[in-house]
Amino acid sequence: MAQLVLDLFYSLGNCLNCFPGSPTLKINQRSFKILRLLGEGGFSYVYLVEDTNSHQLLALKKIRCPFGAESVQQAMREVDAYALFEHIPTIISAVDHSVATDRGSGTGDDAAKTVYVLLPYYRRGNLQDMINANLVNHAHFPERKLMVLFLGVCKALRSMHNYKPAVQRMEMGTEEQGSSNQTRGKRTEEEEQGEQERPLMEDENHITQGRKVQAYAHRDIKPGNIMIDDSGSTPILMDLGSVAPSPIPVTSQSLALQIQDTAAEHSTMPYRAPELFDVRNGSVIDTKTDIWSMGCTLYACLVGKSPFEMRSDETGGTLSLCVLGGDWRFPDEGPQGVKRTNSMRHQGQSPNGAGTQNVEISEPIREVVRKCLKVEPAERPDIDELINLVEQVIEGLPEDAE
Repeated sequence: MAQLVLDLFYSLGNCLNCFPGSPTLKINQRSFKILRLLGEGGFSYVYLVEDTNSHQLLALKKIRCPFGAESVQQAMREVDAYALFEHIPTIISAVDHSVATDRGSGTGDDAAKTVYVLLPYYRRGNLQDMINANLVNHAHFPERKLMVLFLGVCKALRSMHNYKPAVQRMEMGTEEQGSSNQTRGKRTEEEEQGEQERPLMEDENHITQGRKVQAYAHRDIKPGNIMIDDSGSTPILMDLGSVAPSPIPVTSQSLALQIQDTAAEHSTMPYRAPELFDVRNGSVIDTKTDIWSMGCTLYACLVGKSPFEMRSDETGGTLSLCVLGGDWRFPDEGPQGVKRTNSMRHQGQSPNGAGTQNVEISEPIREVVRKCLKVEPAERPDIDELINLVEQVIEGLPEDAE
């Protein structure tokens, strides 16, 4: 609570045209009342806000940029990503954004700034909220419902992995909402940036170089970044601050360290692919990082936490070593995947006593997780193969009991 009060005070002291004495701020001539803190991480905070005129509820993401132009550029890459994918209904898009110079931080490029991004608000929360509710209530996802949700995430991710630039969509005659806005937010400093730092919204003809598809990787797929729409049936991918072009050939040791450092900052450790823990010169970082994270996410929905959180808790080893070694198992399995007997398990708990789910998991669903969690990226399915696999699993599942 103290942090919330302090951050609200900081926000109100540094936002655009704030009204003193009340938790209200203006963004591009729209007034908003801050209702409560929804979440935080790193240099960012997310608040529930209400438009004082329309009473519409929105999520306001506040990104502090204390390191001047470089950190502002990183925040604006996230804004660019919202614009890039705004025609895809299952990927979150920004309603509006603004950049404010923090009071007392000086002037020019070195001044500390704050980027404000208005986003849709989803009343049902995210997939992590559903996992937490299951843990509290000793409940679990019905398998068919879970796999249908998972399929929805896969399809949203496919739009990112197989992204078609605006010019290609127009040539195909596709009518997609927001295509006229695809040129917003272009950057002009690409010649100063390496491949890893290349702005998302630069000229699309340039980045595709004649290709019909320009792939992007999300790089931070996890339950907390999958919102559930108000109908309760459609997942929405969110938090695009980690999005990067794909593939990225690692052509130098400096680029390898740069990618590794960026992943450490923007990719959540329990869901981060092994190739992002130890980036090697000569390797290629591509969309297979998201397939790994999808496997971790599905496991977390089934069990209650990431497979590598689970394993590191059991063994006392470091999470990174578990990831790099592909060391994980289902709660009812011993070494080499041999199932434990009932006497070796505790109801509602994993063998180490952690509050994780102890449910029967169908073999086809286990196999989806296993295929995603191959340490070698080349052995994982691509997004189209994963979608085909999940569709086959759903066809073979019985209807969920009411």
